[in-house]
Amino acid sequence: MQLEGVVKAICISTARGTEKHAIEEANFIKDYGIEGDAHAGKWHRQVSLLSYNKVEEFNAKGGNVEDGAFGENVLVSGLDFKNLPVGTILKCGEVVLEMTQIGKECHSHCNIFHRVGDCIMPREGVFAIVKNGGVMKIGDVMVAELPKADAPLRAAVMTLSDKGFAGERVDESGPKAAAMLEEAGYEIVETLLLPDAQKKIERELIRLADSRQVDLIITTGGTGMSVRDCTPEATLAVATRNVPGIAEAIRAGSMAITKRAMLGRGASVLRNNTLIVNLPGSVKAVEESLEIVLPELEHGLRILKGSANECGR
Repeated sequence: MQLEGVVKAICISTARGTEKHAIEEANFIKDYGIEGDAHAGKWHRQVSLLSYNKVEEFNAKGGNVEDGAFGENVLVSGLDFKNLPVGTILKCGEVVLEMTQIGKECHSHCNIFHRVGDCIMPREGVFAIVKNGGVMKIGDVMVAELPKADAPLRAAVMTLSDKGFAGERVDESGPKAAAMLEEAGYEIVETLLLPDAQKKIERELIRLADSRQVDLIITTGGTGMSVRDCTPEATLAVATRNVPGIAEAIRAGSMAITKRAMLGRGASVLRNNTLIVNLPGSVKAVEESLEIVLPELEHGLRILKGSANECGR
């Protein structure tokens, strides 16, 4: 399936947090972004895109904004970016982009919000990385190619540790989980180290599931009985469906190694199309837990994505 639109504007700015100004053409640099734009760099939000039709609707309601006012790099008519999945490939001449995030959290309201009471970028804008560089011009055709059904599953690893976050202890459990997932064929899109703070954990789980649309989030740590351990509570708070069998299998399998596994409180849930699995915080426990469940996770995730059938062995 292919979709296409027309580039209506290209915008850049020399400083972050400012409105961008329109230019006739731009040089896109592989693994970096647009030459001369302040948001370019080695990260997953190198280029921002917005549907031109959404801006027209906004202006029809009295928004009266110019190109680049929302901080967007590229405005395209005919493509509804918000309804394209992360992983979509956007081709425009030699330029090839890959969508990495939909929407963003707005930490402080912009000038447009203060002026008209709304800003569409946090909910309608998308972000991409540059897979292949080249020049893009106004009037060029942009083609969107949806991800293939057999594309590698995308995962994020989140470690929860007060001491690790404070630099008092080196985190080894997160890297171990990431290494095992990579070996199993997953693409690791993010690794995070956070303190045991429930609301912050919830926000990051929501961001990874909703905006980055990862297939799997593995958390390590924060599943014990300490007062500060709150990973299961954060996980359950963002869940849309329960998948208890995974956490039960981890505890059951770990019981054969140590009876203290019964004290683990890890949960396993879905947030829409993302599976979240809590693991204990030690390297040994992470390795043992993933050895128990990892061989079966891909089948469940493929069913969730609609690219595999429900069937027994």
